[in-house]
Amino acid sequence: MTSITIPDRIQQLRQAMKQSSVDVLILPSADPHLSEYLPDYWKCREWFSGFTGSAGTLVIGLEKASLWVDSRYWEQAEKQLAGSGIEMCRLMGANSRNHIDWILSYFPAGTVVGVDGRLLSLKQGRELKAKLEKYAMTLRIDINPVSSVWKERPEMPDGIVFEHGMDYAAFSRQEKIAQTRGKLKESGADWTFISSLDDVAWTLNLRGNDIAYNPVFISYLLIGPETVQLFVSKQKIPYTIQQVLEKEGIELLPYEQVQASLSQLPANASLLIDPQRTSLAMVSSLPEHVQLVEAVNPALLLKSRKAPKELDHIRDLMIDDGAAFCEFQAWFDEVQQRGVVISEVTVAEKIEVCRSRRSDYISPSFATIAGFNENGALPHYQATQQAFSIIKNNGLLLIDTGGQYLRGTTDMTRVIPVGMPTQAQKRDFTLVLKSVIALSTAHFPRSIPSAMIDAIARKPLWEQGIDFGHGTGHGVGYFLNVHEGPQGISYHGNPSPQTAMEEGMVTSIEPGIYRPGKWGIRIENLSAAVSAGKTAFGDFLKFETLTQCPIDTRCMDVSLLTEAEKDWVNRYHQGVREKLLPRIAIKARNWLIERTQTI
Repeated sequence: MTSITIPDRIQQLRQAMKQSSVDVLILPSADPHLSEYLPDYWKCREWFSGFTGSAGTLVIGLEKASLWVDSRYWEQAEKQLAGSGIEMCRLMGANSRNHIDWILSYFPAGTVVGVDGRLLSLKQGRELKAKLEKYAMTLRIDINPVSSVWKERPEMPDGIVFEHGMDYAAFSRQEKIAQTRGKLKESGADWTFISSLDDVAWTLNLRGNDIAYNPVFISYLLIGPETVQLFVSKQKIPYTIQQVLEKEGIELLPYEQVQASLSQLPANASLLIDPQRTSLAMVSSLPEHVQLVEAVNPALLLKSRKAPKELDHIRDLMIDDGAAFCEFQAWFDEVQQRGVVISEVTVAEKIEVCRSRRSDYISPSFATIAGFNENGALPHYQATQQAFSIIKNNGLLLIDTGGQYLRGTTDMTRVIPVGMPTQAQKRDFTLVLKSVIALSTAHFPRSIPSAMIDAIARKPLWEQGIDFGHGTGHGVGYFLNVHEGPQGISYHGNPSPQTAMEEGMVTSIEPGIYRPGKWGIRIENLSAAVSAGKTAFGDFLKFETLTQCPIDTRCMDVSLLTEAEKDWVNRYHQGVREKLLPRIAIKARNWLIERTQTI
């Protein structure tokens, strides 16, 4: 069964659809917790399409099929879909034509559209249902033909849960539960249902191993006025932790019991749910007498604003993480000088070795992206043992990499020259650097929607008629998911009040320029939003750059930088040098000193 081709998989799926009287099936990239990164068990879209990117929506009709992806994945999807019979469709932005529009335009009135209701948020389900009904189409969320075709589907993950103790956490479980109940009271609710895995993990100061790169565990959490119920496979929880949780009044219930428990909420219950982070199927389990309060999950907002203790850990971690990457870069330059030929896969492996020597290191925070020349133009390129490039001759090597530590989560991108960069490459690199500096030095009003500061970063690129398709920045968790809301710096995003920039948020700044078939350049630092003071006009924030790692001056065209921009580079590199020298291996120190020379 494992050798069955993609066209055969789709054909068998179509037969199952016919048996269920479904004309169109939507397979989103999601699990019942609406996670970004998925356990293998829930990689249905990937298994039926062959497309391995982390985001995309597959739509299967009885005769037509399409996969919808954004600009990060256009080239990758085009290659991986070749010969599958699936059309690759480009998402151009938040308001562009999408898979729902495609369904409405290609299929007639009376069409029955099916989707597993566990894989749609309440918000998505409502929008889909409303659009389909407008065109006299029907939505069914009670079907799941996938399992009948995917015979060798992986098992559900069973990683062991562990404590993220008070050496690292800023607040105890009981304090976080109390904070959550306080937010519930403000919202007029007395219960909340949490299905997003990082929110569960944060609230309970627990971490797990169920999803690669993300220290979370498959579970749900129901918090009431006097009770806390954790729905999880009990075999995941060590007995010592079970005892502590039960002593603290946290009841452990089987994972499969969650819908039954929701259906038994008391008649006077008012339940807060986040319509973007709770599945349609879960909400459908609720009895009619439950009053719904729809609002942002309190944990999402609470965990995004890192406490001073957490920021201190992150600052210290960034020195260790930067030192590890510098040791890799020193090794890379040395083997290049000796003429040793290595591959993109070797780069990722060596970075992992360097990080593994650091204290509190757990794992990568995502699969390292090491893209040489034209591969760097693919924002989410992934070298594998079967498909990779050799690094030789002249070019640019883009490396996007991060780590999970007990002290926090890292994510950075650097571009390294191989041989001599061209003047065109230096120009692109310097424009991206100007973009990084522009946002890194900006002051902005507290609580401004994050989408609204995107233009600050893009201005140096827009002035040259250049843009990039992905967001400029995303929130980052604290030993949690490397992509974390509610903030997202992207003009394609919805500038809603929930996405407000607040003090303590850790956010990436990562503009880029991508020349398909040639090279890609992205520079990424993590930054913390800190106070810039109050004036008669309001309360302002600015960014403190957290990432500590040189930005390669060999790729810069210094003539394109203003005096203020050169001063920023020099001050940044002076700080990097002073912080990293005491923690870097002796053989890499000369490399660090050379790479942080004044420009």
